[in-house]
Amino acid sequence: MAKKLIVTLRRSPIGEKPKTRSVVAGLGLGKLNSSREMPDNPSTRGAIHKVRHLVEVTEEGGEADE
Repeated sequence: MAKKLIVTLRRSPIGEKPKTRSVVAGLGLGKLNSSREMPDNPSTRGAIHKVRHLVEVTEEGGEADE
């Protein structure tokens, strides 16, 4: 099973550049403290990196291979 990331909006995008605000909206985050479970892939990581000063990320582990 693939890993998941839980992304939570911790700071408001008010006052940010329009592109940054659109990345927050693209992640599906609207209100403060809203969370979203997303797949751990390079495109998601890139979007999170763009707004890393506004969000908090928690990794939800997958199953370990034995």
